[in-house]
Amino acid sequence: MSEDKSILDHLANVKELLAKHKLVEELVHRQDMPRHDLVEEVVHKQHLAGMRTLLERIPLAEIAQIIEALEPEDRLLVWEEVREERGEPILEILSDEVRQELIGDSHHRNEKTTVSAFELRNGRLSQINVNTPYDLKCLKPIWVDLVAPTPEIRAWVGRFFDVQLPNPSNLTDLEASARFYIEDNGEIHLHSDFLLDTKEGSRNVAVALILHRDVLFTVRTEELPVFRLQRLRARTQPGYVTDGKDVLLDLYAADAEYSADALEDVYAALEEVGKHVLGTEITDKEAAMILADIAREEDLNGRIRRNVHDTRRAVSFLTRGKFLGPDQMEDARQILRDIESLDGHTSFLFGKINFLMDATVGFININQNKIIKIFSVASVAMLPPTLIASIYGMNFRWLPELQWEYGYPFSMTLMFVSVVVPFWFFRKKGWLR
Repeated sequence: MSEDKSILDHLANVKELLAKHKLVEELVHRQDMPRHDLVEEVVHKQHLAGMRTLLERIPLAEIAQIIEALEPEDRLLVWEEVREERGEPILEILSDEVRQELIGDSHHRNEKTTVSAFELRNGRLSQINVNTPYDLKCLKPIWVDLVAPTPEIRAWVGRFFDVQLPNPSNLTDLEASARFYIEDNGEIHLHSDFLLDTKEGSRNVAVALILHRDVLFTVRTEELPVFRLQRLRARTQPGYVTDGKDVLLDLYAADAEYSADALEDVYAALEEVGKHVLGTEITDKEAAMILADIAREEDLNGRIRRNVHDTRRAVSFLTRGKFLGPDQMEDARQILRDIESLDGHTSFLFGKINFLMDATVGFININQNKIIKIFSVASVAMLPPTLIASIYGMNFRWLPELQWEYGYPFSMTLMFVSVVVPFWFFRKKGWLR
């Protein structure tokens, strides 16, 4: 009973801090002041410092329950304030749905060098952090994962396992012969792109995957959601993987799943854009913002398409090379079927993007035509008074308006009538709407 009360109290405190943070952020955002972005960032950091202090005092299990009890937009805000060392244990406690949501939406760019080895213990992956060559002597891993390794680390890991580990920063060759090949000693090399979709933008991150003596080696420049999700699943689900080939296939399957989630986000974003474009008239400023949103979604859709094509090539290489067992072959075929379905979605989205782009450009043209129409009408309306004024000023020998008291008022009235009559006529015909 006291434990439940403690969770409720902590949840109330977290919600109160979130409410204060949103209120202050909204007030600062409305203010017009010099260096507005800097002020907003300072207020943001100061207000979330209390959140970090509170989370440090709460047990991991309670933090997991609090995160699951929050709204989706608040979960990520709280999750980003959890210390990285406490993050992995909390993810293991969370439900699959919330775990995937947090891993997919958050990305802490980790360029810190880390080497992790994974052993099978009771059907689950056990992660061991490797800091020196001596840490490897008593291990029998099925997966060795290197993030931003230095040349020295790649050298001593390679010597220990007798494998050549490439520099992840140089994995830019697009030729299939250079991306997927087999060494003379039987090493299977695959250089694949894995999608990374964040709020700041999307990109494809090159990863080297090497199978050598049933051990999978992965080398990359930064942490990726797909790899993090794979580690958590293998640690929490018994029998999820049995060897390095299983880990390799599951990484490609998770990448296809991550691409599908990103496609759903593109669908949702384009749905909002479509409502705005087709629902009301839009100004040029709104059209510019819409075009920027469409361009971002088009870029993400293109990266997803490139990513799934690269995954298809890698899995096809594995199936053609007959490296996989019967169960693994079935898993590979399922991955290829999933990728085939994603192709149809990306093609449909490209069509929808082109339609929304054309519709938005059409609205811009309509707005521009309205401006040109105003100038055209004004030009036509001013032609008759200009003609009258020209006639009045052409005869220098006989100027009746000089002798006639109402000469100039008559000419002004004539000019006014010559302007009004065309407008009345055009409006009656329905040409001015």
